[in-house]
Amino acid sequence: MMIAYCCGMNRSKCEGFLSTQEDNDKKRKDVAEEWTRQYNTDIKPEQINIQYYKTKIGELIFGSFEDKLCLLDFRYRKMRRTVDNRIKKGLNSDFAEQDDKILRKTRQQLDEYFAGDRKEFNIPLLMVGTDFQKSVWNALMNVPYGTTSTYLQLAKNINNKTAVRAVANANGANSIGLIIPCHRIIGSNGKLVGYGGGLPVKKWLLRLEKEHYI
Repeated sequence: MMIAYCCGMNRSKCEGFLSTQEDNDKKRKDVAEEWTRQYNTDIKPEQINIQYYKTKIGELIFGSFEDKLCLLDFRYRKMRRTVDNRIKKGLNSDFAEQDDKILRKTRQQLDEYFAGDRKEFNIPLLMVGTDFQKSVWNALMNVPYGTTSTYLQLAKNINNKTAVRAVANANGANSIGLIIPCHRIIGSNGKLVGYGGGLPVKKWLLRLEKEHYI
């Protein structure tokens, strides 16, 4: 068709016409590729690297995505499939058992924490959840090492004191345990409340922090 269009044109006009057509074709291709990147949910940009790690408190599962930790949880907790599916859907990616620098750093810092030599973590995090859940998880990270808080206090800290039950649910949905310290939350009556790793583990963690708290 381009040859037909060029008939009757001089050489310079014909070359200019072809050049314009090539530019238009390239623009259409660029637009199509950009649309695919933004809207084609079948394309998974990157895998979620996971590793399993046996510790003093049981076997854990770690997960990283784009150089950030998105998962640190008990491998055999009751909500394992629910939490995993939320992360996969939220990041539009799948798990792949592969190590990386973020997971190695996580193992190292956890070993230091269990030995009582580390009170804070400096690992980049990627929270996967609703805005409300993220607000609760951020509030959790402000509960200091060696101390405890309650669901009611967390609700007050996010300026939503009537959302105690929702705060409790968000606390239970936390997928980055220990670093986002949901184990530091107890009942308003001072008693231990539910924990993904079990109450004996929660009691052990609180005792560990109390012993090394300064």
